[in-house]
Amino acid sequence: MKGPKVLVTGASGFVGEAVVLRLLLDRKLKPVAAVRGSSRLVGLCQVVPFSLGNNTRLPVLDDVQVVIHCAARVHVMNESATDALMEFRKINVDGTVSLARKAAESGVKRFIYISSIKVNGESTVPGNPFKFDDPPAPIDPYGISKLEAEDALRQISLDTGMEVVIIRPPLVYGPGVRANFLSMMSWLNKRVPLPLGAINNRRSFVAVDNLVDLVIKCVDHPEAANNTFLVSDGEDLSTTQLLQCIGRAFGKPALLIPVPVWMLKGVLSVLGKKVIAQRLFDSLEVDIVRTQTLLSWSPPVVMTRALRQTADHYLDTLKK
Repeated sequence: MKGPKVLVTGASGFVGEAVVLRLLLDRKLKPVAAVRGSSRLVGLCQVVPFSLGNNTRLPVLDDVQVVIHCAARVHVMNESATDALMEFRKINVDGTVSLARKAAESGVKRFIYISSIKVNGESTVPGNPFKFDDPPAPIDPYGISKLEAEDALRQISLDTGMEVVIIRPPLVYGPGVRANFLSMMSWLNKRVPLPLGAINNRRSFVAVDNLVDLVIKCVDHPEAANNTFLVSDGEDLSTTQLLQCIGRAFGKPALLIPVPVWMLKGVLSVLGKKVIAQRLFDSLEVDIVRTQTLLSWSPPVVMTRALRQTADHYLDTLKK
């Protein structure tokens, strides 16, 4: 395969693997997949070992023009580390800085960093979405580490001239999605009655195909250099509407009981599940107008289609 080399870290993960597969499909750039363990990409492209927590395992970056940095210590609901912020900093800040410095020294032209909307904060007032230039307001250790990594990358860019692009997605879903979204699909497929039929919030999501499409756009777009972009599907749903959409994708109407939100919040608070309550009931909207305008980009996949693809993949895995 001809074309400039693009190193993709976290290439065995949900987003990273999707980026590599898209690069292989486009056949314009030569992807190098940097992975921590095994990978399904072996035989499809060059695969190299990589660990953010080990500076001795940084990949060789000779002839690499662009780094797409997807690897990270991800946010988890039940953090077990005694000092969670320190653990996130080791990987998401120190590891990212080591990789970026080596990239700059090796002549990499552009470094694309997959950050998180958590840099902006945890929730928005309905009708007042997060914008790219809002003052950062991360709350949890994951969001704080992502902001610190962003700041460090901007400084490296100033010091070396390497272009940096930062992308902050909200919750990413799509075929093969894991964690809470997977659990939610399992409940809906089994037609478990859920007391979530009266939630009137507004939340942004992004299909993995839409996120990857933006990442690819940022590989060589001149306006992407040294900019920060927010991304979403461009369609905001309430938690109730999302569950209804997934139910329709399964061909099984969601069984949603309209329990008052104040009552659910009270129960979850007593159970020590305030974070879960926040995700279920608060709004988190993202403004992507600047992303669309500056890059002449729009999400190529509509949300209903992306949810159906996600549901179909889930059902296919159950048959195996």
